[in-house]
Amino acid sequence: MSKKNHRTVWSSSQGDLRQQKHTITSTNSLPPNRQTLYLHRESKGRKGKGVSLVKNLMLNEKDMKVLAKKLKQGCGSGGTIKNGIIEIQGDHRDKMAELLEKLGYKIKIAGG
Repeated sequence: MSKKNHRTVWSSSQGDLRQQKHTITSTNSLPPNRQTLYLHRESKGRKGKGVSLVKNLMLNEKDMKVLAKKLKQGCGSGGTIKNGIIEIQGDHRDKMAELLEKLGYKIKIAGG
């Protein structure tokens, strides 16, 4: 018998939490002045093409879509929302920081 058939798996009373997808369950959004957003740049898994990420958002799905649309328009670029993180194509962290600060968010730029 191989070791693959005898692995130990831990689960909680809610079942195997590894199988659950990250979903936005918050129905209420925090106001912008109470949120600190982190802006990252990442190119891993994108064939060398970089994207700017907005992390640590405490917004419901509707508000996140509105914010993503404003950022895409302000940067003149495409983007998407994945697992509660806004992704904007290209390195637009400085431009995004300016737009988000005008909307009242506190910003921290992460990475080099």
